[in-house]
Amino acid sequence: MAFLSLLGRLLFVSVFALSAWQEYNQFGADGGSTAKALTPKYNVFSKHFATHTGFQIPAFEIKFLVAGAIALKAIGSLLFVFGSTTGALLLILHQVIATPILYDFYNYDIEEKEFLRLFIKFTQSLALLGALLFFVGMKNSTPRRSSTKKAAKTKTN
Repeated sequence: MAFLSLLGRLLFVSVFALSAWQEYNQFGADGGSTAKALTPKYNVFSKHFATHTGFQIPAFEIKFLVAGAIALKAIGSLLFVFGSTTGALLLILHQVIATPILYDFYNYDIEEKEFLRLFIKFTQSLALLGALLFFVGMKNSTPRRSSTKKAAKTKTN
């Protein structure tokens, strides 16, 4: 059972680890192709966020956002493979931040082809988030083994 659990965590984390590795290899002085693709999506998201909440997201370089995403995915993946709740929480943080920015289906009309593509990816990302939340919930609800041993019974004659 422990082997199957490890195998499941390895397969699950492969999505995050391979993505982090690819982004790391493409990361240059400007953040690479990921930063170039993310910049317009981030700008639309920040305007959309400011319009609906009234709060302005501070301006910063997108390459730092990409570097943070790489770090969250890499460290979270490594810790998650070993069954760490902290690793799952790092991956949850990544999903919560990245999902609404990357998969902005809400900016498209339902009849557009892009809407369906982004909505499918958004729901897949939500499924990953749900699996991570399930892991954290199961990890926290599992009773811990007691390290105290029962006292030996004494013989009575």
